[in-house]
Amino acid sequence: MNAARHHHEVVDPHGSTERIGEIVLGGQDGLVNVLGVILGVAAATQSTRVVVVAALAAAIAESLSMAAVAYTSSVAEGERYRSERARELRHIATVPEIEREEVRAMYARKGFSGDLLDRIVETITRDKDVWLAVMMSEEHGLAPVDRRASLRSALVVGSSALVGSILPLLPFAVFSVGLASWAAVLLSGATLFAFGVYKARATIGHPIRGGAELAFIGIASALAAWGIGLLLRIQ
Repeated sequence: MNAARHHHEVVDPHGSTERIGEIVLGGQDGLVNVLGVILGVAAATQSTRVVVVAALAAAIAESLSMAAVAYTSSVAEGERYRSERARELRHIATVPEIEREEVRAMYARKGFSGDLLDRIVETITRDKDVWLAVMMSEEHGLAPVDRRASLRSALVVGSSALVGSILPLLPFAVFSVGLASWAAVLLSGATLFAFGVYKARATIGHPIRGGAELAFIGIASALAAWGIGLLLRIQ
């Protein structure tokens, strides 16, 4: 059983790719949003204490919000799967010929024809469970999602958002407001670049281009908040 489980984890790239996406999503979103708060508040107040309080509040709110969104989105996906599965079961039971022709059309589009196509359709539709699994995967592109998977997704996204949120705050424990703001931008830019490189290497894409794009988008968004802080600066 352990060997089988290990084999499944190694050859199943979808789960690991999805987890990478969750880590990057949470970390990037938390970092960029809190960096924007930090830069905006720093420009407006020039107070380290105010920056730290605002950033910590934003970090907690951001991580909890991201976790909640990840959980509800995953639960909604699971409910959609169960709804479509029930519908497909009804169709297989009441209009099997129509469903069989859908299987035939799907595999014909993949290039199968003649006797081979007939054997594929016969093999799939002989077993209701296999038939249902093919319809859910091939026609709807859906996979089952349980509550534990939803909770794991929420934990990964929320934790990543919290870590990402705290990173741009670290320089304020060492430097003055002005220097810490620049250090936060540099640290955040380097982190976003690393996120982009890692994501590109783990999936498909050019690492340097992916890192540069992520860093540019994130820093540009945060600098917009810095501009707002300058405009509304407290005298």
